[in-house]
Amino acid sequence: MDPYDDVVHTRAALASHAPQHGRLTVHPTPGTDAAIALAYDVLAALGKPVPLAGYRPLEPGPTWSIAAAWILATPITHLTLLRAHLLTPHRFRALLALRRRTGVRLILVCHHRAMRAFLERELRQVEHDIAEACALLPEAEPATLERQTVQAGRPLANRWISLPALTTLKALDDATGPCRCAAPMAVDRDFFPPVMPPVTETEVAWRLHHATAHPYLAAQLATAAFTAASTTQLNTAHVRDLGPDGSTITLHDHGLRSGCMTHPVPAWARPLLRAAALLRRLTAGTSGSLFSDPLGSEGLPSLTAFAEECKLRPPQPPRPKPRRGQRRTMPRVKELEKTIWPVCTAHFRLSWAESEPDLMYGCPYPPPHTRKTIERRKKGWLPPDYGLRELRHLR
Repeated sequence: MDPYDDVVHTRAALASHAPQHGRLTVHPTPGTDAAIALAYDVLAALGKPVPLAGYRPLEPGPTWSIAAAWILATPITHLTLLRAHLLTPHRFRALLALRRRTGVRLILVCHHRAMRAFLERELRQVEHDIAEACALLPEAEPATLERQTVQAGRPLANRWISLPALTTLKALDDATGPCRCAAPMAVDRDFFPPVMPPVTETEVAWRLHHATAHPYLAAQLATAAFTAASTTQLNTAHVRDLGPDGSTITLHDHGLRSGCMTHPVPAWARPLLRAAALLRRLTAGTSGSLFSDPLGSEGLPSLTAFAEECKLRPPQPPRPKPRRGQRRTMPRVKELEKTIWPVCTAHFRLSWAESEPDLMYGCPYPPPHTRKTIERRKKGWLPPDYGLRELRHLR
């Protein structure tokens, strides 16, 4: 209870907002009483872009389900809602449903001398405590407020990031049937996907968390980034293929490339994959494709288009060097370069793939992915069975 609507308590609640430490503070959008608007406020507090595309504009169900999936996948344990005295019955029931789904501790701050009658009536049905705001929301320290306003530096912000793992994303083969094999680890298959530097991992994780509210879309691109898998392999992943703690994921290909294998999931990608699996479990049960939307969204971008929205792409062809003596002229308006997505068969092992041409369009070939090729690359040369097939006879 904040009967005098003290600005000190509001500032303290906003200063306590720290999703990475399990505390979420939601400041509702003024002038609206729609339940979907409150769900958007929760997603915005989680750092997701709103409004949510792909569903009917006034349908609140998908938005609340996606918010619940993100809360369960991240370490959110406390949700503080300001301006609770303006809640309407349907918005409060939606909040209680979110609490039942996630187990989050709900803290309502009522900036009024008394609660509304319906709120008192609804609270009688749930276990709750009433306290004064001065006891739970003391005055925030100036240093805390300063830390909240100063954003952490991002060395790679607003820059295109070239990920060699995305070189093998596009594929020519069709998706295979469901598989329930016990696939070995990728290391045991002698497969080593490209490793991202820590600063790149941090930036990629930040972009995927803030680029979309759809968990399956962010999880699919994250999996491609740390496995170097193709879209065909990604489409084989089911909810059962994700480890119980989200630390491993199994991809299948029935021997087209290196065979079915289990990849370790890096720490930065685990919340994304857990959110995708939790959304399906909340809405459609425990089975189904991991990287498809169980809520039936429409009009969302393709995986390559989403990657370009995040400014992630495979290494592009080298720019032509200007001729000697040629005068450089800088264009007034910088034209946007179209991203080239190659079709690379480096990981294929079947005989029919040997005759398939690599449609690299000048893009660099992906880095070595086996122990032999990695060791020989360290020595400065590659074996004759790796690289562009049309150039192998020259090695």
